Amino acid sequence: MSSRYTAWFAWRPGSHLAPACPPDAPVLAADSFLLQDGRARFTAGHRARFLAACRAAGAGRGLDADGFFTQALARLPRTGAWFPRVELLGGAHPVLGLRLRPCPARTDRVRLGCWHGSDPRTCPTRKGPDLAALAGLRAHAQARGADDYLLTTPDGRASESTSATLLWWQDGRLCLPAPGLPVLPGITAAWITARATRLGIPLAPRAVRPAELSGHEVWLVNALHGIRPVTAWPHTPYRAGPAERAERWQRAWQDAARPLPAPPPAARPPAPRPPARQAARP
Repeated sequence: MSSRYTAWFAWRPGSHLAPACPPDAPVLAADSFLLQDGRARFTAGHRARFLAACRAAGAGRGLDADGFFTQALARLPRTGAWFPRVELLGGAHPVLGLRLRPCPARTDRVRLGCWHGSDPRTCPTRKGPDLAALAGLRAHAQARGADDYLLTTPDGRASESTSATLLWWQDGRLCLPAPGLPVLPGITAAWITARATRLGIPLAPRAVRPAELSGHEVWLVNALHGIRPVTAWPHTPYRAGPAERAERWQRAWQDAARPLPAPPPAARPPAPRPPARQAARP
């Protein structure tokens, strides 16, 4: 678990969020989204995914994860750039908490390597338990000149990166990993595929090997960066295809931000001051 945060708030079911020290406990479920001057994207989708993750982790109904998420939104500052994370931390007495984090540096493109070792994920369809392992793998990629690694199944099919959903374009179709592959349900990817459907763009779920992505416009998409085209494949023979669509889709993603609901007066905390921006990281 990252120690880099501005504040952590513990949930008292049926009551409120209170400043506290986060317990030293494993992350059972988590969800994050980008917040810029009180505007965020797809919070309903993040809420639904987080509640489903809490249920999958065995969180009791007494924790009131839905009420917690509502209070977490109310607690968030309405100025500055942030990347807050809602969490279910495990132990003898699981606890829900809000981790208020400054927004890390964001990028608009990505160098994607291929991970050839075993998949470190234990719960690939639930965000939380594998965050530390995936962060370690991402650091390994960065040490080798990539920004992220593409993960594959034991039979060599591409699934997702350590931090983002894989999408690509082929023959005028927007392609995505086939059903049954071990991927996290991506909120940003869900918005992209829904928009493609509205625009009449065919979707093509496919199980492909990394080599089959060579020469195509490939995207990694997530809540922090939005849509990033793959512009290099370090340490592979693969070729990055031209990013012909990414810029206009990224503009549409930027325009999808909406103001958070106004918090009730009693829930408005003093707005923390974001720390100095850190060095760029993917």
